[in-house]
Amino acid sequence: MAIAIKVEGLSKAYQLGQIGTGTISRDLERWWAGIRGREDPFLKIGEENDRTTISQSNIVWSLKDINFEIEQGDAVGIIGRNGAGKSTLLKILSRVTAPTKGSVKAKGRIASLLEVGTGFHPELTGRENIYLNGAILGMRKKEIDRKLAEIIDFSGVEKYIDTPVKRYSSGMYVRLAFAVAAHLESEILIVDEVLAVGDAEFQKKCLGKMGEVSKGEGRTVLFVSHNMQAIQNLCDSCIFLENGLLVAKNNTHIIITSYLKRSTSESYQPSVEKMKQLIFIAAIFLENTVLDDGTITVFLEIKSSVEKFVSVDFRIISELAVPVAFSSFGALNYNDRFFLINGINKISFKINVANLAIGGYKISVDITEPNVQYFDRCEDCLDFDIVKISSSKRQLEQNWNYGYIQLPIVKV
Repeated sequence: MAIAIKVEGLSKAYQLGQIGTGTISRDLERWWAGIRGREDPFLKIGEENDRTTISQSNIVWSLKDINFEIEQGDAVGIIGRNGAGKSTLLKILSRVTAPTKGSVKAKGRIASLLEVGTGFHPELTGRENIYLNGAILGMRKKEIDRKLAEIIDFSGVEKYIDTPVKRYSSGMYVRLAFAVAAHLESEILIVDEVLAVGDAEFQKKCLGKMGEVSKGEGRTVLFVSHNMQAIQNLCDSCIFLENGLLVAKNNTHIIITSYLKRSTSESYQPSVEKMKQLIFIAAIFLENTVLDDGTITVFLEIKSSVEKFVSVDFRIISELAVPVAFSSFGALNYNDRFFLINGINKISFKINVANLAIGGYKISVDITEPNVQYFDRCEDCLDFDIVKISSSKRQLEQNWNYGYIQLPIVKV
């Protein structure tokens, strides 16, 4: 298979604070070095892009020494936390900005959708902006004429197509912009998180179009999203970025599992007010994402100033804020309660979530003496995602995306 994109030693540095070196002569020297293809003479040795720590340098590497290859026809997801460098990578691949170091080689025409309204003029109508945006993306007028009806139909804004786009909502903007980019006869389609602006019906339509572009037409798709289910459905492989560094490029399921494991391992930090209580949750974290047996492991550290038996209650809430499960250790049976010593108490739990549907969930924890006293509550303090069904109960239908509930069957 031919290589569509090849990235070698790619790095991008940004200077914090005031732009420039401080003097015109130094700015000219920097410009002259760039013209000759030399390295910036005033570029200091900076740091990785860790947004959780205070920088000790005025240079931050948004990307640092990135290397990967993408084959023609692949649908590749790019995931990572906010500030990981995903959008910077797409801007370099789309030639919106230049790398500080390294090279990018792309084979074929690139269509990109990075921000809502990119390439649109607010005073022009939707129809006029289709021609403008198409020209920017490299489409010829005859090509736009041929696909105009199809683009307008896909966008779903036919009623407003001759209205200036300054009167469009952000969702209408992105509908029209995606319709143009998706119908460009490009070899590479790059889409950032902008689809989150659209409604659920349009997101589904866009994902279907990207799947058709990749699998049906053999074009390469790069897709950035925080929606793990969308990544799972569309992409065969994934790139995982963290603090501007390439963590891994591998099979989608492997990368998503690694990403979720990292993102759920951050410890909970109690407030100053909570630390004045007799009993409070000092730390809580997940050891892993959902295991093959359908369980997750939760670790708790409870700080107590007294010796007491307590109940630990877990509530699981869906991403739509609907309570879906409750599990209690000690609320109903006194023998299941935990005896807290004076000091730090470390407790681990295994919770079976095999019957939950695919999607994102949050965990809340209560520490109580049932029917007597409430000590502490950690509201929505942990997140986990169910992204792939592996339970043997669900092998009846491979693509079944719902939770498994065993119902009694009565023959009539």
